[in-house]
Amino acid sequence: MKMQLDPWQKKFLETKGDKILNTGRQVGKTVTCSRDAGEYAIKNKNKTILMIAPTERQAYNLFEMTLNYILEKNLKLVCKGKDRPTKTKIFLRNGTRIHCLPVGLAGLGVRGLTVHKLYADEASRIPEEVWSAVTPMLLTTGGNMILLSTPAGKQGYFYDCWINKDNAFDSFTRFETNSEKVMKERPICKSWTEFQREGALNALKQEKARMTSLIYAQEYLGLFLDDLRQFYPNDLINKVCCLKRQEFYPSNKYHLGIDVARMGEDESTFEIIEAIHKRKLKQVENIVTKKTLLTQTARRAIELNRKYNFNGILIDDGGMGVGVFDMLLENPETKRKVKATGSMQRPLTRDEKKKKKVVKEDMHNNLLGLMERGEIQLLDDEEIKQSLRSIQFEYLSEGKIKIWGTYAHIVDGIIRAAYSAKTKRLNIWIA
Repeated sequence: MKMQLDPWQKKFLETKGDKILNTGRQVGKTVTCSRDAGEYAIKNKNKTILMIAPTERQAYNLFEMTLNYILEKNLKLVCKGKDRPTKTKIFLRNGTRIHCLPVGLAGLGVRGLTVHKLYADEASRIPEEVWSAVTPMLLTTGGNMILLSTPAGKQGYFYDCWINKDNAFDSFTRFETNSEKVMKERPICKSWTEFQREGALNALKQEKARMTSLIYAQEYLGLFLDDLRQFYPNDLINKVCCLKRQEFYPSNKYHLGIDVARMGEDESTFEIIEAIHKRKLKQVENIVTKKTLLTQTARRAIELNRKYNFNGILIDDGGMGVGVFDMLLENPETKRKVKATGSMQRPLTRDEKKKKKVVKEDMHNNLLGLMERGEIQLLDDEEIKQSLRSIQFEYLSEGKIKIWGTYAHIVDGIIRAAYSAKTKRLNIWIA
């Protein structure tokens, strides 16, 4: 909390009223808003602050930073005992309360509250239906709304607020910056060294080389682009994500899709699909693990196989996934079931003389087709829905498309499990 603030951060904290913050990634928008919320909570009595985001993990990030700021600034102000902080509430001795809630696809869990200050993190990813549930909360208090996000195309409430559509959002003070500008211009100090600057700029170069120009422009330059679109429609997500947890039957056919966290990220996912028959798939489990070693991820897959006796295990062998793949390949219980996506091919002709490497776009298209035909049902889980909503696509040359997402780890596991279950010609056996 003793970091030196950038000029835009200082100006943001000095500004009162409704604010909207549109930036590239990793510029410090969440820590800035946590200070904004913390100062308001400390200095104002008997107020209610609400922090929302599409998912619990995203909402809790801002909430946790705010709690840490208040604890450092005024430890005695935070209530103890039965009113001590939880994952969703902070009670202060001055009567002010801070609530943290995910909003999902409709905002049903936040209806009925009256608030004085509303913070919406990842605001561009919050569905339109949610805003009709949360904006009335400020009517009787004359409270303020703070929106913070990277863009997600030229659509939605966040975009409308930013461009001041129909002059309906004149109350907002707008702030914008991008990742390149921040990394180059941030003052060198104890909390930001020259070594960190060089590392950040090198990381941006790598991201620019890895991403398409449009994706990089949205994620790191904070630009609103209409050439990027949501891949899985909201109506289809609501229709397909309808299942409660499924019962386990040892004799049934199960498939596992694994997404291993990349370096610097903290979540791996295990998605289990049950093949009822040729035209019916059901999701059985969605397991997300945080900050686990590669050996722990491999052991978890082996433990799940002992329970489900998988027909197939699909894992990406790129990046961190190759380590887990190698361990599963060496294990006698999983070596004949595991398959790396990087080595898969699908036939282009009936005689299978011509084949094409299977890419992630093929697996996404397979899942979308299953959803549209009603051949797959997924769990009714807000994290799954948000992961599906985060997937975007971009048209490239020669009719090709690029599919990607900022919260894709759950979907990446699902597409692998579904591809293993539905692709008749996929040889999942290793000699």
